[in-house]
Amino acid sequence: MIPQAPPGFKSGFIGIIGRPNVGKSTLMNELVGQKIAITSPIAQTTRNRLQGIVTTPEAQLIFVDTPGIHKPHHQLGEVLVQNAKIAIESVDVVLFVVDGTTACGAGDRYIADLIGRTKTPVVLGLNKIDQQPIDSQLLDESYSYLAKTHKWQVVKFSAKTRTGLPELQQLLIEQLDVGPLYYPPDLVTDQPERFIMGELIREQILLLTREEIPHSVAIAIDKVEETQSITRVLATINVERDSQKGILIGKGGAMLKSIGSAAREQIQKLISGKVYLELFVKVQPKWRQSRMSLAELGYRVEE
Repeated sequence: MIPQAPPGFKSGFIGIIGRPNVGKSTLMNELVGQKIAITSPIAQTTRNRLQGIVTTPEAQLIFVDTPGIHKPHHQLGEVLVQNAKIAIESVDVVLFVVDGTTACGAGDRYIADLIGRTKTPVVLGLNKIDQQPIDSQLLDESYSYLAKTHKWQVVKFSAKTRTGLPELQQLLIEQLDVGPLYYPPDLVTDQPERFIMGELIREQILLLTREEIPHSVAIAIDKVEETQSITRVLATINVERDSQKGILIGKGGAMLKSIGSAAREQIQKLISGKVYLELFVKVQPKWRQSRMSLAELGYRVEE
């Protein structure tokens, strides 16, 4: 049951927009208070519009973590970028996240132009301030000029160290209108557990294989069986080439064992219980180029 919101309560949807690898997923995890979005040193980690929910005594903020906006190179990329653009039009506030360790570039200006065409309130967030050089004035000025041009508010923070996150959250609440509770106060995401399980497996593949296996990996959770003592999860890792399958399995199955062990630990934290995880690897040629394959694996253009 969703309780009735108290008088003056605010609520709304906040789209986290930005280039790949600026720390959007890390930011969402820290704001929500637990891991719901996967992170990786590799760009383009996020694929789905993942919603994280933060409820305080005065507001409910529903964060929409979007894929990084970039030049697409395949059908999957086109779907991801299109979904990010749709998110800009369908939220109450846009949080435009940039990398505060580098000056404003062409990619940032491209996104700023997209966002600037909407009437949605925008907050420009400079992330990674913990990694900024001592003399960061020129970096900050490049973004200050961008914000001034569009009349956006600016906030600096570090998702990694949580510096500035309370100020960011308060600024976002100020942008919201009075509204209802959309979700129960104790809920942190609207995504089903199976989806999060698949993402946690994919995260370990990205972390353990790095550049050897790019983003031609999709996870399908085939079966989840729950008993009082253990949860059994069967999942298929879909790749595009036989060589990728070989890398994922590794010599004597060592790599697949490592991926499974690390993913099992993360899934156990998610469900707060013991997990048995069995992984299979399947070759599905050119799945990223096929709309049918994309739909089967859960990637589609949002309405």
